[in-house]
Amino acid sequence: MKARARPGRNARGAARFAPGDAVRVAGRDALGHCRTPWYLRGKIGIIASVHGSFRDPESLAYHKPGLPAHVLYKVRFKQSAIWGAYKGPDSDQLEADIFEHWLELLDRANRE
Repeated sequence: MKARARPGRNARGAARFAPGDAVRVAGRDALGHCRTPWYLRGKIGIIASVHGSFRDPESLAYHKPGLPAHVLYKVRFKQSAIWGAYKGPDSDQLEADIFEHWLELLDRANRE
């Protein structure tokens, strides 16, 4: 599965990533309301599907319009990559919905 470089969203809010792309969840801290689980920050996953564009819940929580809308993805992670002491089968996975502004595209050289 080859990661493809994409410059970003176009004027119509098209998805920046496609199923099969390897991504890393940004490791940054978040103040206030955040929909990205802390335990996934800095972790590598694979885009499983694209849900579409939705208003930003991180600003909606503060009664702001949530615009511009962000693309929402289903990202698949290996359980062993999330939990260092995970003792289950290597095939066990976790899927999470992550907004585009939390994701960074990886190339083959940066995959762990």
